[in-house]
Amino acid sequence: MKKEYLMPIIMAVCVVVGVLIGTFCANHFAGDRLQIINSGSSRLTNLLHVIDDQYVDAVDIDSLVDKAIPQILGELDPHSVYIPAAEAKQAEDDLKGSFSGVGIEFTIREDTVRVQNVLPNGPSERAGLLAGDKIVTVDGKSFVGKDITNDIAMKTLKGPKDSKVKIGVLRYGSKTPKIFEITRGNVIQHSITSTYMLDETTGYIKIRNFGENTYPEFLAALAQLSQQRAENLVIDLRDNTGGLLQAVSLMANEFLDKGQLIVYTEGRRSPREDIVADGRGAYKQMPLVVLINEISASASEIFAGAIQDNDRGTIVGRRSFGKGLVQQQMNFTDGSLLRLTVARYYTPSGRCIQKPYLPGQGLKYEEDLLERYENGELYSADSIHNNGKAFKTSIGRIVYDGGGITPDVFVPEDTLGMTSYYKEAAMSGLIMQFAYQYTDNNRQQLKAFSTAEEMNAFLDKQPLVDNFANYAESKGMQRRNLMIEKSRRLFKRYLHSRIIYNMLNENALMQYLNKDDQVIKEALDIFSKGVSRPSRTTSFLYFSTPPCSFSEANIHICKA
Repeated sequence: MKKEYLMPIIMAVCVVVGVLIGTFCANHFAGDRLQIINSGSSRLTNLLHVIDDQYVDAVDIDSLVDKAIPQILGELDPHSVYIPAAEAKQAEDDLKGSFSGVGIEFTIREDTVRVQNVLPNGPSERAGLLAGDKIVTVDGKSFVGKDITNDIAMKTLKGPKDSKVKIGVLRYGSKTPKIFEITRGNVIQHSITSTYMLDETTGYIKIRNFGENTYPEFLAALAQLSQQRAENLVIDLRDNTGGLLQAVSLMANEFLDKGQLIVYTEGRRSPREDIVADGRGAYKQMPLVVLINEISASASEIFAGAIQDNDRGTIVGRRSFGKGLVQQQMNFTDGSLLRLTVARYYTPSGRCIQKPYLPGQGLKYEEDLLERYENGELYSADSIHNNGKAFKTSIGRIVYDGGGITPDVFVPEDTLGMTSYYKEAAMSGLIMQFAYQYTDNNRQQLKAFSTAEEMNAFLDKQPLVDNFANYAESKGMQRRNLMIEKSRRLFKRYLHSRIIYNMLNENALMQYLNKDDQVIKEALDIFSKGVSRPSRTTSFLYFSTPPCSFSEANIHICKA
């Protein structure tokens, strides 16, 4: 009897439970499938599973992730970056200072890879390649045309150590390709691109970036200058975008006394870590001037800040970039990299020189240099606005945070002789194209000159500017005779610098450019007055004399 009463109740309960389950499933699995995604960090993982499982078309999830991660990091800060596996090797090589390849510097002109320079003691030099050779085949296949880009050329010519590649080249005066079999090997990328004596007592070192080889290269450069009886030192960090903290710390250690702070880092999950000089540096007394500009960033600013805050030397140039964020590298199993901001770095006085930024507004952040240009900061010290908090150096001089390193001596960028015609010629790449063509056509004659001074004397006698104007006109650029005359000095400087670099090297290039560089002149003047170490009476100075532009020193040549 009891069973007869219980059965309807059990059935009713089952119906109710079934309705509840049905309602839940209808709400959560019908229509908007994203509602099955859990809250918290697992949502992204679940989202990718849903797309992979349910999306109407097949989706390359790896490609989707590569595109999505930068968007996420862009909401954090401008320097947290994701590097896909395909680009990670190049990023690692840049810091290691070496890679495996054929050992050439190349540029692409008229759809053809042209050997700019053959790196000394490299695989290509041993095989017999020469500067000026045009690469037309690789492993028996044509390697010319609009599809050949810098990236494709680097990926093709680089490769595992001891692997072989057959390269067909057209050489000047020859109509048929010559085949070279090259065994790839380790190729060194030097951080220090120029070391020489500016005058009888002043040494000069140009540092491109801070990598694993920078410190030993720096010690070798210092030893070379010491043998040449250098009493003063100029370290050129203009256009140096940074690199490894360890490398710049070791370098700064050479100039500071024991116990002096070089830099410290600190973050939400990263306890404060001080990097302090150990007093074993061999150049603690050498008069020092450091050159910076608006491109100098990160590790360059650490070095300049350590020297400035410890009142060890004088900083000359223009306000630096303003990158005060520290990235930690994390490697993914697929070969890709994440460089995540985990701390800020602070100069010895306690200032963080990171310039302001808003999360998600990376484009505006990148436009800061353009704003500096438009605001006149590159041409007038009065246009520099220090809105950050004030700090004091070791002897009490006032310095500011929140926007790069402001130099002790400001030198404006060159505007003398600048015209719209010159800007168009430079931006279009026509000057570089003409310089390379001139070099290629006159390579045999130019080989007679082994120094920048000799080659410049020869080039001074050539009608290069007028010949360039004819070349540019043939490429569709309207001739402007008055502007050409007004910009003649700038044209000569740019053309000569490129030809000297094409035929010699970057050391020769810097020797040529530094001859009439106002920034260098200010450094030499500081040494002649014996005031490289600031005193309590030293104040922020600026010079209205326009310098000659050194922007031609920016070398954008690919290596393989």
